[in-house]
Amino acid sequence: MTLNSKNALSLEQSDELLNALTDRFEKNMNRHKELEWDKVQAKLKANPDKLWSLNEMERTGGEPDVVDYDNQKETYIFCDCSPESPKGRRSVCYDRAAWESRKKHKPDNNAIDMAASMGIDLLSEEQYRALQKLENFDKKSSSWVKTPSVIRELGGALFCDYRYGHVFVYHNGAESYYSSRGFRGSLSV
Repeated sequence: MTLNSKNALSLEQSDELLNALTDRFEKNMNRHKELEWDKVQAKLKANPDKLWSLNEMERTGGEPDVVDYDNQKETYIFCDCSPESPKGRRSVCYDRAAWESRKKHKPDNNAIDMAASMGIDLLSEEQYRALQKLENFDKKSSSWVKTPSVIRELGGALFCDYRYGHVFVYHNGAESYYSSRGFRGSLSV
């Protein structure tokens, strides 16, 4: 994503976001053992477009936090760590094709376009399962996950949740949407 004035935070917004991210990082060390906030913050300050995307995650209720470090790419991985699927990203169908296929009662948006506009990626099933190893999320809600093209071409899409001590992966028509289903995103910085 290219940074433009629309996607730039003011100094005050940046400071406010960095303070929130710092507090969350320090309160949830179980998510990022052995990582140092000063190094994360230096990466963020060097990548204002990523800071803007994190602000979008925060603004929509995602409570982003660092969950991993990719040694090969030398990037920190942020994911939405809100207890339930982010409230500002619920009641969306899976993608634009699903949205366009609805004749009545179209949702306001779709998960794929919304994530792209925020500069983030939907979690894959593998990423979702890895996130659940840190803590249990989506005990009352569910989240769309990246769907293999073979499933999507047949009209379906996948979503996940955590119930009965397990991560479940389900399918639904991609055009469906529910007040308790949103999506979780990830961002590499």
